[in-house]
Amino acid sequence: MPARRAMLYVPADDVRKIHKAAGLDVDSICLDIEDGVAVNRKSDARENIPAALRTINFGRSERLVRINPLGSGLAEEDLRAVLSAQPDGIVLPKVEGADEVRWVCQHIAAAEHANGWKSGSIGLLVLIETPQALLNLREICTADPRLQGLIFGAEDFTGSIGASRSRDALELLYARSTVVIHAAAFNLQAMDMVWLDLQDLEGLRREAQAGAAMGFTGKQIIHPNQVQPVQEAFTPSEEAIQSAMRIIEAAQVYQEAGKGAFSLDGKMVDAPVIKSALRVLERARAAGKAV
Repeated sequence: MPARRAMLYVPADDVRKIHKAAGLDVDSICLDIEDGVAVNRKSDARENIPAALRTINFGRSERLVRINPLGSGLAEEDLRAVLSAQPDGIVLPKVEGADEVRWVCQHIAAAEHANGWKSGSIGLLVLIETPQALLNLREICTADPRLQGLIFGAEDFTGSIGASRSRDALELLYARSTVVIHAAAFNLQAMDMVWLDLQDLEGLRREAQAGAAMGFTGKQIIHPNQVQPVQEAFTPSEEAIQSAMRIIEAAQVYQEAGKGAFSLDGKMVDAPVIKSALRVLERARAAGKAV
């Protein structure tokens, strides 16, 4: 499963923006047919995506496509247009139940079979944006092994519960935590919400760092200027990496001596601390750091 620290949405009706995104070295680029594209431009987006996937060099960036939700009546046409170009994954918005996940997965599997591609080569991520989706998370997470991650859609979720969006996002703490917990329980990635203030990069940095501390594995972004702050927030610092390496090295020594818990730098180290250190090193490796 690819590392997704930053996932950049690009309106797929704008070829210039697609070309620009391809040169940003961002972890994931999501070509959008849904909210980022006006109704009268969706056909342009459907035409642009296959051409872009076949002709543009996206470098190391993962190539995702966000289709319209199943309830829109546009999803099947979206899939028919984009699956032939073999994107790396499909993003399904406003999912509320397992049946929607299975429906999309069946279409993806049919495209893989028809084109002779490896089964499971096209992944799926789903946007959790409604109270119903939050209540059905267990069923959604276990609907199909193709599912790779959960994405939290803050703006739609806030509107659906009648809350007022605030900069500290306290009204979303329960929902974000629930998404993270389910993602961890079912070995899925968890992508945090979008920061809408394009001028406030320091606010973005703080929110991204808070999301990483909560357990999110990455964050959605909507502008090239947001790439670097988010990637940095979801990459362990050199200090954190060195600390984790010291814990693992010390744990090996103490375990060989038959000690399960020990003191390091005045702090107790036991199994949960060792597990946390291993996760830091795993995140560092996923970010391309040599550890």
